Amino acid sequence: MSTLGSFIWSIADQLRGPYRPNQYGNVILPLTILRRLDCILEPDLETVRKLAAKYDNPNRLRIEVKKAAGQPFYNTSNYSFANLLKDADGLADNLVDYIDRFSPDVDVFEYFDFKKEILALEKAELLREVLTSFRAIDLHPDVVSNADMGDAFEYIIRKFNEAANETSGDHYTPRDAIRLLVDLLFAEKDADLAEAGIVRTLYDPTAGTGGMLALAEEHLLDRNPDAKLSLFGQEYNPQSYAICKSDLLARGHDATNIAFGNTLTDDAFTGRQFDFCMSNPPYGVDWKQYAKAVTKERDEAGPYGRFAPGLPSTSDGQMLFLLHLAHKMRAPEDGGGRVGIVMNGSPLFSGAAESGPSNIRRWLLENDLVDAIVALPTNMFFNTGISTYIWILDNTKHPDRKGLVQLIDGTSFWTKMRKSLGSKNRELSEADRGKVVKLYADFLDADPDYSKVLRNDEFGYWTITVERTLLDECGNPVVDRKGKSKPDTKKRDTENVPFTYGGSTAGPAGEVEVINAYFDAEVKPHVPGTWIDWSKVKTGYEIPFTRQFYKYVPPRSLAEIDTDLENQVAKILDLLNEVAK
Repeated sequence: MSTLGSFIWSIADQLRGPYRPNQYGNVILPLTILRRLDCILEPDLETVRKLAAKYDNPNRLRIEVKKAAGQPFYNTSNYSFANLLKDADGLADNLVDYIDRFSPDVDVFEYFDFKKEILALEKAELLREVLTSFRAIDLHPDVVSNADMGDAFEYIIRKFNEAANETSGDHYTPRDAIRLLVDLLFAEKDADLAEAGIVRTLYDPTAGTGGMLALAEEHLLDRNPDAKLSLFGQEYNPQSYAICKSDLLARGHDATNIAFGNTLTDDAFTGRQFDFCMSNPPYGVDWKQYAKAVTKERDEAGPYGRFAPGLPSTSDGQMLFLLHLAHKMRAPEDGGGRVGIVMNGSPLFSGAAESGPSNIRRWLLENDLVDAIVALPTNMFFNTGISTYIWILDNTKHPDRKGLVQLIDGTSFWTKMRKSLGSKNRELSEADRGKVVKLYADFLDADPDYSKVLRNDEFGYWTITVERTLLDECGNPVVDRKGKSKPDTKKRDTENVPFTYGGSTAGPAGEVEVINAYFDAEVKPHVPGTWIDWSKVKTGYEIPFTRQFYKYVPPRSLAEIDTDLENQVAKILDLLNEVAK
């Protein structure tokens, strides 16, 4: 639990009465952001005010402030937490003036509609009391690290959502899960990332409060303090966007790289590609309301558009983000890119052959973009206990990994938490993460109980339609005008034929040979009078993850079962005898 977050949330007790619990966040979140920025700017307030008097142009002023104070943002107001409370009568107006005079890139307070809250607090005679409480907290990064500030924001959001009876999973991802994703994302590039003065870009299209971006930067700087990671992101939840942007401002990043809006309908970084991409999109979220715009883009963008390979069911948009990120990887000729994305089990297998999901998997696998998939333990996330998976994509695979996909079963690598947080009662310790990363690094030499390496074509199959001859009342075949047997539609059946049936390694090219071999061995001997309708053959891809790690457990012997039954009967008789006494 975040001690700081708990303390900040306790300030909300002052709001009881005029505010309902599910409204506390509308006040607490923006004031936490404001106090954080205020603490950062306070040492250089006078310097900035003098520069503001000298330079009218905001762009020039920003450059000069950056030179003098080292901050990418500024505030030109004569007010701050240091003197706001001295003018009791003008407190609300002065606070509005303070917010209005941030540099243009600090637009975060608009997304809370905070000026309305200032008026409401003043009307309820709570403004001075709440500001006094926040002034007592020092949130400067030298006192409260970025990681601790992130934990505090997440705690506040969770409390806010619990009060509003909402889920927190849409807003942030547990840090232990992010750390594993980051470990895997950077795993193949560790040697490159150790180079002096390297500059890399990282992008999150579902940025939330910025936790993934922050931890990825922390990971890289731990290994190479001279490295520079430029962070980019897009977020459609107004409050999460505001927190994410203010967090990046506090850490000295260019806040214009964080955009507000819906990534699926309005990509803020059209034409941009990145070295690393990561995301935890919402699971099973309906995208019907965006379907018209997404379909229009797919149709107009042509074969190289981000949604060209296929569209998933409108009941679940995860695979749209998967496609989006695949198209955001830096091109191989420019050094290539890697993607880490967390999804539930649905994208592994949903959809029949040549459905949207199957076609998306086909495009990813036939283009050799899937590097690894890791199954996480259940009960890892705050709002769901379902199975989740990390997918790693790579368009410049190491030669040893080309044409192959590594499946890692990490479901048993977890540590029980002392206290549950919603559905989350398990976490990945550093040792747990280390086991998964070692399996990834060992690749072909990894423990086969936890790691399987398969060729891309081993996930492919053909769905064939098997027809049976229609018979008349006398049992004679019914034929059409051309003398061909008519099919009995009531007895029509389908079979899935793996690309690898009979040991074939020809992949899709072996269609006719492999299907005929399967039909002759598996169908014809058992069901006479059948044939394949070649016009209906479809190609599909699925990733049956759990099947790869299935371990057969033989049933108990009859003698063992009999012994158990006899013991239970004896216990029941003893109980009955006790009652009868």
